[in-house]
Amino acid sequence: MSGGVEWALHCCVVLTAAPAPVPAARLAELHDVSASYLAKQLQSLSRAGLVHSVQGHAGGYALTRRPQDITVLDVVVAVDGVQPAFVCTEIRQRGPLATPAEACTAPCAISRAMAAADEAWRAALRGVTIADLARGVTGDYGPSAFDGIRAWLASA
Repeated sequence: MSGGVEWALHCCVVLTAAPAPVPAARLAELHDVSASYLAKQLQSLSRAGLVHSVQGHAGGYALTRRPQDITVLDVVVAVDGVQPAFVCTEIRQRGPLATPAEACTAPCAISRAMAAADEAWRAALRGVTIADLARGVTGDYGPSAFDGIRAWLASA
């Protein structure tokens, strides 16, 4: 999983507290990350319909849906795509004891195990929303955590 997923998730959580659209540069400054790299993640979120950009003086990014309607998996797929974490290359068909392709009619035990693990991982991410993550921030840092974020965003 790319680092862009982490950045995108943090931005989505911050946007739950933002009273107005937040410029990409301001989000990058808040997290002390590369503005150009973060802009790419925000564009991916926008293409996936998770955020939208507002143009103009008061422009920036805002969530397109309620935080409880955006899952962590939505963000992962938006940033990293839908491909599975494991891609079988049919290594069993190579080498001196290669299994003939016609004998490989079903996925091998390794491929089945990895596919099951990938599905379990995706199910777990599907079960956590941006709202859940925001509640976690409040639990970790106290009920005033988002007040501090809102104040900092407004100080621009």
